[in-house]
Amino acid sequence: MSASEFDYVVVGGGTAGSVVAARLSEDPDVTVCLLEAGPSDTDVPEVLELTRWMGLLESGYDWDYLVEPQETGNSYLRQARAKVLGGCSSHNSCIAFWAPAEDLDEWASMGLPGWSAADVFPLYQRLETNDGPGDHHGRSGPVTIRSVPPKDPAGAALLSACAQAGIPTTEFNSGKTVTHGANWFQINAREDGTRSSASVSYLHPIMGKRPNLEIRTGARASRLLFDGRRCTGVEVLEPDLIHHSRIAARREVVVSSGAIDTPKLLMLSGIGPAEHLREVGVEVLVDSPGVGSNLEDHPEGLVMWDALQPMVTESTQWWEIGIFTMTEDGLDRPDLMFHYGSVPFDLNTVRHGYPTTENGFCLTPNVTRSRSRGTVRLRTRDFRDKPRVDPRYFTDEYDMRVMTYGVKLAREIAAQPALDEWAGVELAPGRDCTTDDEIADYLRKTHNTVYHPACTARMGADGDPEAVLDARLRVRGVDGLRVADASVMPFLVTVNPCITTMAIGEKCADLLKEDRT
Repeated sequence: MSASEFDYVVVGGGTAGSVVAARLSEDPDVTVCLLEAGPSDTDVPEVLELTRWMGLLESGYDWDYLVEPQETGNSYLRQARAKVLGGCSSHNSCIAFWAPAEDLDEWASMGLPGWSAADVFPLYQRLETNDGPGDHHGRSGPVTIRSVPPKDPAGAALLSACAQAGIPTTEFNSGKTVTHGANWFQINAREDGTRSSASVSYLHPIMGKRPNLEIRTGARASRLLFDGRRCTGVEVLEPDLIHHSRIAARREVVVSSGAIDTPKLLMLSGIGPAEHLREVGVEVLVDSPGVGSNLEDHPEGLVMWDALQPMVTESTQWWEIGIFTMTEDGLDRPDLMFHYGSVPFDLNTVRHGYPTTENGFCLTPNVTRSRSRGTVRLRTRDFRDKPRVDPRYFTDEYDMRVMTYGVKLAREIAAQPALDEWAGVELAPGRDCTTDDEIADYLRKTHNTVYHPACTARMGADGDPEAVLDARLRVRGVDGLRVADASVMPFLVTVNPCITTMAIGEKCADLLKEDRT
């Protein structure tokens, strides 16, 4: 087995890991190794061109995790997880949101100093170059965030219909939480249509220019290495798929493998629920019941119409408008969000016999504060086996109530005069699906996910038995090991989490620098 040594080893070159590696390597006296199991995204147009993102689902750039059979949800559903440099910022759509201040302040109130809006908003400012109005925005950061140009006439009609239904057009990322409003998204993408992913933004400009940063693609971590209870490095399967190497970390290892593969790697390394580890034959190093628990996601339904006019044939990413609202009065954050798609999205409806079209549009209601909780567990002790991903969708009745409300509201919006010239036949669920029970049955069969798994190695206050990490992202029970990705969230943010995950990477780099001095 070959060996090499660095000050820091970052496992996972994704949305947060790219940020951590880039920021740490700004210090020329610090050596950093970034390990990514997938290939590079450099000069790969199917990854870099944002309009092509839907073609990445179930492709060679996708770990493509099937969910476990769902008693109350769609058992055909797959959790797309990126297998490419940049992670899910190179794979999903590029909807860019600052998290609501209320989310972050609630994080801080849970015994997590340093995670309030006052602490995290400056990280958003640091990472972005934003074309939106307001003194609060960053203008010189690595990530290009821009407002979607209003070129889709059906989308413009949709916003007018929302206003007719009582949902005003409201600025996003204004620094104030939108609880009831709609608008064109902001996206992390450049004017030429290239993603402003974590890899494009943070790594591409420095590749080959920093001798203290080594980026290894095609390098899959099989387990973390320990000397006693100190993490000393990572064992990696090399691209030949035969040999392993040991990458040593003099200072710390940062796991940034995402909300499914981070808990998987921790458990393979002996950190996780002791009983489960013993069941699969992994020696227990730390009994940490929160590892792989508390899985949260944004479940998403679908209402789709045939279009009466030709839909656009060019778009930034085909999903360009968001709608937020509340299903009950008095909330400080929206509990319901819609994405508007200028394309049909029949990924989960055709198998059940619902008609489709090549010229249609859809609204996808999703539950922003889902109460259902799932798990990630090892299938076996073999790192090559895919984990068991069980989101347990709709096991809390609250989620179905919110999404059923969303289907009805989508229909109300489509019935407004502004969409008379666009909204044709409702293809799914169809006009015959009217009662709450019928809508719920449709949603359970056909719902999707917004691909936002989180919280499976969450931060928490001292004394919280489910908290895998402390507020400084350190793994409890061991030394020299941190986590930085969406798995650290104490609860999933109300909005699309990509930019917040980048901010977590920024925060982790700051913490590592602080603790080094």
